[in-house]
Amino acid sequence: MARESARRDYLGALMKDTAWAFAQYENVRARLPASQARGACERVPNLGALVDEFDVFLFDAYGVLNVGNTPIAGAPARVAALQDMGKRCLVLTNGASFPTSNRLPTYRKYGYDFTAENVISSRDALAAHLATLPAASWAAMVPQGASFEGLGIRFDLLEDAPAPYAGAEGFLLLGSQIWNDDRQARLMLALQQNPRPVLVGNPDLVAPYEHGFNLQPGIYAHWLADETGVEPRFFGKPFSGMFSEAKRRFGAVPSSRVLMIGDTLHTDILGGAAAGFKTLLIEDHGMFRGADVKPYIVQSGIAPDYIAPTI
Repeated sequence: MARESARRDYLGALMKDTAWAFAQYENVRARLPASQARGACERVPNLGALVDEFDVFLFDAYGVLNVGNTPIAGAPARVAALQDMGKRCLVLTNGASFPTSNRLPTYRKYGYDFTAENVISSRDALAAHLATLPAASWAAMVPQGASFEGLGIRFDLLEDAPAPYAGAEGFLLLGSQIWNDDRQARLMLALQQNPRPVLVGNPDLVAPYEHGFNLQPGIYAHWLADETGVEPRFFGKPFSGMFSEAKRRFGAVPSSRVLMIGDTLHTDILGGAAAGFKTLLIEDHGMFRGADVKPYIVQSGIAPDYIAPTI
């Protein structure tokens, strides 16, 4: 009964708190990579204490560089200082609704100087997979105005009309900004009646905003899998595709000289460690803001190499 209640809670406006979100990640551990994150949890004041240890810095966006639409104080200056030192700084984001070209102006507005080569999104990993598939009719969970650019396909929108749910040969879960209970129920019923592939461009369960935590496509995907038996395919952290692409971009740098920086144990830290990188957990702005991270590390068994309040 408790599990059923938790599932119903997936369909709501905002997450309750850190403990609730953490429990959802723990509930889906069987679908995540095996934990290899056994770091020492060394506390450092900020990223400045580690600049000599690493040549490549991989940044999560939400909870590390920005919270919602607000840049984190001091983060643009920190990234700029690393770039001035000749360090390679890449963003690894699970945002999938829009192409990288749409993100760059926003990063510039926040005060970051990133080029397209510096930003790797889960959308990129999804696009690479779609390019290997035969032509098909897709329908997508995505906000209105989302771009087809870079995906190599067109798709129908999953809104209130029944036809895309019935007629699509597969479904893409890219962005949940306008998703709701009725649409989730329609998609669940469509998969129960006719199982089809579900590709998840954003595997996050939640994302931090100024007002709280918003539910993301990953949480709806896991709920669909639990209810229909259709196992989604996920693209983005903590899964390997984005980290492989990062390795391709930064080239022949030893993994021991690469630091993954994130706010979430089950995505950034787990995925970074599985890729062989060192990891830094940021406490104050994202998943664990206002919470003591120690019990969550113990319970999950996912331990970063370093912990800092901010970058």
